[in-house]
Amino acid sequence: MPNALKSLTATPLGWLLAAMLLAALCSVSPAFAVAPPAKIKDISNIEGVRENVLVGYGLVVGLAGTGDSANGIPFTRQSLANMLERLGVNAKDVLTQIKTKNVAAVMVTARLPSLARGGSKIDVTVSSLGDAKSLEGGMLLATPLVAADGETYAVAQGAMVVGGFQATGADGSTLSKNHPTVARIAEGGLVERESGFELSQLGGNLKFILRQPDFTTAMRMKDAINTAFKEDIATTADNGLVDVKVPTRYQTELAALIEKIENIQVVPSSEARVVIDEKTGTIVMGENVRIAPVAISHANLIIKIIEEQQVSQPFSFNVAGQTVVTNKTTIQHTDDDANHGKFKILNGGASLSDLVAGLNTLGVKPRDIISILQNIKAAGALQAELVVL
Repeated sequence: MPNALKSLTATPLGWLLAAMLLAALCSVSPAFAVAPPAKIKDISNIEGVRENVLVGYGLVVGLAGTGDSANGIPFTRQSLANMLERLGVNAKDVLTQIKTKNVAAVMVTARLPSLARGGSKIDVTVSSLGDAKSLEGGMLLATPLVAADGETYAVAQGAMVVGGFQATGADGSTLSKNHPTVARIAEGGLVERESGFELSQLGGNLKFILRQPDFTTAMRMKDAINTAFKEDIATTADNGLVDVKVPTRYQTELAALIEKIENIQVVPSSEARVVIDEKTGTIVMGENVRIAPVAISHANLIIKIIEEQQVSQPFSFNVAGQTVVTNKTTIQHTDDDANHGKFKILNGGASLSDLVAGLNTLGVKPRDIISILQNIKAAGALQAELVVL
């Protein structure tokens, strides 16, 4: 026994303190660890302070023969002719002779920040609209970007950065990586018109909208704001809205008030949920997932189907015989006897780590785990929402 502990337990009061310390240590369980706090700006948005979606139609030039086909995509040729007409070049008389292998019709998208000022720059994304093979090395010509009201708020232009490539051999074989028909231009959009939104339009109240509506999170957020300002300025209307009344001293300094509120930390409450994507075999489980007492049996069954081609030839000097090719199918299956028929028992209140450890002990794969989780949920033992995508 360490000297410090000996001195602590030398008296009856010391024994009592040691017992209380031991009880406190035993009460801490890693499976029920408290979630880390998050800033309010990371879990909510301010009503009215929002982005606006912009979209535009444009042309990309300078491609190395990877643009749209002239016969397959006629609107690329028409757009190119109209652009040349605006620049003083008569191209409609020779419309059928225009080749578009170095040109591609694209859609340009961007997001306009709520408080963007005229002259500020925004990022834009360029996506092929026709049958272009790649946008690598292309240059986007000036493209107006309009909002839902039909007004132009920005203009995009510039050299594009493609995150993929595609190579074609003489025999028609191709090698590609990622999506060569989607590109991005960093700060490629120039804001020409402001949205017209100002912070002063928010009035005397700030409404914080939770990105994941939850009554517990909303109440914690309200209490944290009131504690930080030492007055009851925040109220909760429902599970997705926290209303903050602007104090008199912040009436002319809303930015300072928002900055202070956004940096207040709150521990968000999360639901017990298991998300399954059967297409990719992806499984995501939250830490709050718990299961009731359940026994799981899993047998690893492997089925192999082998297709082979065999050549059948006639006997020597057999004139009537013919050489034919036949298909042979072989089906094999194996069972993992080590796990076959065995049950893995998970105790009540098992956490995420217990569940994963139990399934890994059985040696199951993600797609098998999906079936097991669905069966556990059907048995009423999975204390979580099961979401299948």
